[in-house]
Amino acid sequence: MQNRITKLFNIKYPIIQAGMIWNSGWRLASAASNSGILGLIGAGSMYPEVLREHIQKCKKATNKPFGVNVPMLYPNITEIMDIIVDEGVKIVFTSAGNPKTWTKWLQDKGIMVVHVVSSVKFALKAQAAGVDAVVAEGFEAGGHNGRDETTTLTLIPMVKEQVQIPLIAAGGIATGRAMLASLILGADGVQVGSRFVASEESSAHKAFKEVVIKAKEGDTQLTLKELAPVRLIKNKFYNELQALYKTSPTVEELKELLGRARAKRGMFEGDLEDGELEIGQIAGLIHEIKPVAQIVKEMIQEFEQAKQAVPNL
Repeated sequence: MQNRITKLFNIKYPIIQAGMIWNSGWRLASAASNSGILGLIGAGSMYPEVLREHIQKCKKATNKPFGVNVPMLYPNITEIMDIIVDEGVKIVFTSAGNPKTWTKWLQDKGIMVVHVVSSVKFALKAQAAGVDAVVAEGFEAGGHNGRDETTTLTLIPMVKEQVQIPLIAAGGIATGRAMLASLILGADGVQVGSRFVASEESSAHKAFKEVVIKAKEGDTQLTLKELAPVRLIKNKFYNELQALYKTSPTVEELKELLGRARAKRGMFEGDLEDGELEIGQIAGLIHEIKPVAQIVKEMIQEFEQAKQAVPNL
């Protein structure tokens, strides 16, 4: 199964395991890479030396390509990038920032750069910055999201119409059928997040994984647009947030309620009441915690079956 994405990253299948905070440690990334896809370590929830440890453990656990996802709002960004170079990582996915800031610096050191965007405008900026590929992430995705609420179904063909570099679709993709649909819309590959949260190798707390597989349609909502839009499972914290919104709060009041480390409390420590529980809308189709290898195998099998069925439509 060869195309621009498999050739770019030297992987078997055009699937990227998303680098999600508090979910994507070395165990998940190495298991993903060993399954024939591209695994990513999520640096957004790691102090620099913790990231170094995860990279080193990932190198020991797989001889396949893997990368690191780096939100560029990270306060220790320079130290993070230096560690990535020191440890010989060859693929970096950047997000939450201007792609011009680090793209050439990384590429000059032999590192491929992929930037995550939520709109055509930002996809064009990423292409102009010289990135090797772009991830276009739709409104359905979990975690931090674009403000425009553009869905994957509309975003992918609009980005495809405007850019020439390899395009990776993200947001609402957890099955082989969704993967096939994304490629038909013009993507060269897909990035999958929520499905891998509910994997055995994910570093998420077991209680959070159980909430994910029990989630149904309508159980998530995009909120906190005044700070940074984020899709959450509705829980006690979410309800408190909605009650605060009824008072027309200031940004400072929203920040005060949010506090610090809520995502860690929810996803990593398993505080299902007062933590942030970030997951995509596709959680309603995720019903079981499985090993990464099985998730990938089932996605590819379903993809091939769906592809064979297309002529009958």
